[in-house]
Amino acid sequence: MLRFKFLVPTLYIVFLMLPIYWLLNMSFKTTNEILGGFTLWPQTFTLANYRVIFTDSTWYMGYVNSLAYVLMNTVLSVAVALPAAYAFSRYRFIGDKHLFFWLLTNRMAPPAVFALPFFQLYSAIGLFDTHYAVALAHCLFNIPLAVWILEGFMSGVPKELDETAFVDGYPFWKFFIRIFLPTIAAGIGVACFFCFMFSWVELLLAKTLTSVEAKPIAATMTRTASTSGYELGLLAAAGSLTIVPGAVVIYFVRNYIAKGFALGRV
Repeated sequence: MLRFKFLVPTLYIVFLMLPIYWLLNMSFKTTNEILGGFTLWPQTFTLANYRVIFTDSTWYMGYVNSLAYVLMNTVLSVAVALPAAYAFSRYRFIGDKHLFFWLLTNRMAPPAVFALPFFQLYSAIGLFDTHYAVALAHCLFNIPLAVWILEGFMSGVPKELDETAFVDGYPFWKFFIRIFLPTIAAGIGVACFFCFMFSWVELLLAKTLTSVEAKPIAATMTRTASTSGYELGLLAAAGSLTIVPGAVVIYFVRNYIAKGFALGRV
């Protein structure tokens, strides 16, 4: 019985890790070997696919561009969501629940609905093909999500904490930064994680609002298609590297994520 108890989670972990292993396995193969037959490991180990990515500016700049607008969006989304979530958590005003629900409807809408309006708007004001364009466009989805997550954490903090700080003479912003934010650090970590991941994996708006200078890696990966077929090894190597930023973010906020799933609304 004890062996069976550990067998089930072990098989589940292996099942989850199998696609990642297969992606890494393909990244060290040539396209001919991938198409030639089924092998559990590379028969002819090669780093040529990774060499192309790290030496071709078109490839490695795709990662730089993606990280640039994703980090900008994460910082902007959380910075805007913090005071908004505090207002929803601490104050009651006419239409507050309707406004809160309206924020969530923006997250429910598919990105394709906003692609053309954003394209025309940013082309008219000169923001097309910039990191700012994608970062601002993703705010439409990430700010409501961050507000929803942070409001749940803030509502779990007693209002007496605010009142005690004001009685002790703390101005609002000093109290908010020095006392309140450390109290909801877990919620901020969770909000940053989800904003980063949603912006990192989003493709439609990122591809529509960029062309050359700010082209993300997801759009660059479509270059592997040619008249002779797909460069599968190169595509697998690029896909393997896209996992790294998400893994790094998870490592740094792993403790906050655990608390977030336990205490927040996620």
